[in-house]
Amino acid sequence: MAKQATKQSSDELASLASRALRGEKLTQAEIQSLAGSVLSQDETKGKRKANAG
Repeated sequence: MAKQATKQSSDELASLASRALRGEKLTQAEIQSLAGSVLSQDETKGKRKANAG
């Protein structure tokens, strides 16, 4: 059974990610906000082994 997500992005950050994927220019503050959100949701913390394939 899949582990249920315990963290979720806000609607604002989801919209920001959508804009980035469409190729729209983001401000430095928007980029930092998006990156911070992604990193804060990392539940495995620490280095991971590289995927072989």
